[in-house]
Amino acid sequence: MKKKVAFYTLGCKLNFSETSTIARSFEQKGYDRVDFTDHAHMYVINTCSVTENADKRFKILVRQALKINPDAFVAAIGCYAQLKPQDLADVDGVDLVLGASEKFKIADYVNDLTKNDFGEVHSCEIEEADFYVSSYAVGDRTRAFLKVQDGCDYKCTYCTIPLARGISRSDTLSNVLKNAREISEKGIKEIVLTGVNIGDYGKGEFGNKKHEHTFFDLVKGLDRVEGIQRLRISSIEPNLLKNETIDFVAESKTFVPHFHIPLQSGSDELLKLMKRRYLTNLYVERIHRIKEVMPHACIGVDVIVGFPGETDEHFLETYNFLNQLEISYLHVFTYSERDDTEAAEMPGVVPQNVRKKRSKMLRGLSVKKRRAFYESQLGSKRIVLFESENKEGYIHGFTENYVKVKTPWNPALVNTLQEVTLTDICEDGLVKINFVLDEAWA
Repeated sequence: MKKKVAFYTLGCKLNFSETSTIARSFEQKGYDRVDFTDHAHMYVINTCSVTENADKRFKILVRQALKINPDAFVAAIGCYAQLKPQDLADVDGVDLVLGASEKFKIADYVNDLTKNDFGEVHSCEIEEADFYVSSYAVGDRTRAFLKVQDGCDYKCTYCTIPLARGISRSDTLSNVLKNAREISEKGIKEIVLTGVNIGDYGKGEFGNKKHEHTFFDLVKGLDRVEGIQRLRISSIEPNLLKNETIDFVAESKTFVPHFHIPLQSGSDELLKLMKRRYLTNLYVERIHRIKEVMPHACIGVDVIVGFPGETDEHFLETYNFLNQLEISYLHVFTYSERDDTEAAEMPGVVPQNVRKKRSKMLRGLSVKKRRAFYESQLGSKRIVLFESENKEGYIHGFTENYVKVKTPWNPALVNTLQEVTLTDICEDGLVKINFVLDEAWA
């Protein structure tokens, strides 16, 4: 009987792309991949160090897996496994913990899937994680996450990612283009570029710090790949998003008008404490440039509340800064202390109840911003890529500029691109659409 393996991914799009690649390595060794809720001989959990209560979430998943199959072999990989390997190995039922370099060889660490008496740890020093492993995620998704870069050389005082993933390094341009062609040949309509710091693309491309290519070179190269219908840039640092890239996206037929640009704080004083590589004036310039050449563009923003030293005045400065900007939505992160970061030792700790209050305020602002953006799009014609899930009798999809829409379930729409008219906003905040199914768009 074939061995069955199941995966669960926590965290970012980059983790999803790597899980998919690791899963394919098991399939090549003869395993059947099953859902995490199914009976499997092995469960692999790809962990994240950014999400709060990472250890608590991990323990819940381990219990869920062992409830399905008490004899299952359980392995932990990913960022938290690199940062806190022994913590994960000490969780009851965990058999194997692999660090940043070892995770891609997980199939080689597994023999007969007999459970261990204790969690076995294989974790390198992060300085040794200096090689690049190419990855992309496909499957039942209508879009693919294509990894183009890994690691980070920035020293943001709140962040553990450099400690979990190592130095900045890139896939070769030729390999990225090859992977993009492979994805398009699978019938995937949209590719999302992902990495830790994708704007730094080109560094470490051939094992050195010299930039053989830039992020702009990558964008231009992908734009020429035949068969790709949509390309979407995931999170990119404002100091690395150059005007040349913005202007190119504005004219491109494949890159979509959607940007996600981390801000973290609207206070220059806090940005300096965070060791971010820009100030608010540059951020404003980027937003204005995007809206100048793409008035219909969707712009998402990351922001942290409760950073050490954040006073009421600092928070209001951030709130007012975001309120005045022409942005579309926020991803709000409540600051939480991380071991081995500068911020964890800083004075001016913000009480938890204050952090939660500020987070709630910014999430409310995000709802307001998204609603205003959606309202600005009503009456316009857009192209929607429909997804594969039937959610309570509706099928959902996203326009090129990231408006989420819904229409009554129709399986013929799955993984098709359709021209629609955005007509109304529902009670759940999604947009209703009117269109006639046209096979020419499928």
